Amino acid sequence: MLEFPSDRVDLRSDTITQPTAAMRQAMASAEVGDDVFGEDPTVIKLQERMASIMGKEAGLLVPSGTMSNAVAIRSHTQPGDEIVTEEQSHLYVYEGGGYAALSGCSVALVPAERGIMEPVKVADRIRKPSECSSHYPNGSVVCIENTSNRGGGTFYPQPVIDEIAQVASGYGCALHVDGARIFNAAVASGEDPARMVRDCDTVSICISKGLGAPAGGVLVGSRQLIEEAHRWRKMFGGGMRQAGVLAAAGLYALDHNLQRLPEDHQRARSLASRLCELPGLSVDLESVQSNMVYVATEEPASEAVARLGAEGIDFLSLGRNLLRIVTHLHITDEDIGRTILAFEKHFN
Repeated sequence: MLEFPSDRVDLRSDTITQPTAAMRQAMASAEVGDDVFGEDPTVIKLQERMASIMGKEAGLLVPSGTMSNAVAIRSHTQPGDEIVTEEQSHLYVYEGGGYAALSGCSVALVPAERGIMEPVKVADRIRKPSECSSHYPNGSVVCIENTSNRGGGTFYPQPVIDEIAQVASGYGCALHVDGARIFNAAVASGEDPARMVRDCDTVSICISKGLGAPAGGVLVGSRQLIEEAHRWRKMFGGGMRQAGVLAAAGLYALDHNLQRLPEDHQRARSLASRLCELPGLSVDLESVQSNMVYVATEEPASEAVARLGAEGIDFLSLGRNLLRIVTHLHITDEDIGRTILAFEKHFN
């Protein structure tokens, strides 16, 4: 689906995709209104459709997945509360400390294997004031990330989600899903998205990653919660006007880009299978469950990025000896072959 001629293979992220010609046409012809007044029909359509897919009552279009998480956290918590989440989660590592700055919350971190928290470890991290003469903060929300970015693109098995939901409910906590790549998780696990998040209070979904839209996310949940989130979206500066041009891209993606996600997963797996055979590289194949490949290197990762970059292959270094490679709708089988050849040239 590469519509933008380039001499490079860009595997840095699935956020680098550009709208295809057909998506641009859908955006150009979108019926729009003032979304702050609740009058944009295309925004309304996307919100209702995403809520329906996830089995929730209502949805809210926001400029980004990070803002979606931010308004969800603020809607679930009071200043001084505590969030329970995985120690390498996007919410904790990559969102600028927004949970603290915007919601006044502390965070309790859960160690995990390949980014997937165990329910018993989640329970161990939930603190309540009543347990210690009000010395503890109020653990009020548990957050899971599905798929897990730093876990390698892993997904939560359904029984684990269900048990974490029971733990959260038992402690009086909300359960929020950072579902930036929730459709990748659904494809990889074979679960229906609505069943996957049935017992979760809110879900944040990016339309700008694997779905290929240029920007935006949708938060879904109960109508009451989304009404509260609408207020925080306004306060955080996320109210948009004729946002139907973005919503149209999301609707197009649901119609045309959702069903091709398995191709990204297959290409990631093919690449990982070859890279793990090369000297100086190692890949945890068990973690390659969606569209990501994390590669451990013996040499400094920055050197690998520079050397392969000279061959026209782009990816990210994450730390001293770790590479991240992400497949997406602009990556073809030929690109994977070219990437393998480039790695073989430098690591054989």
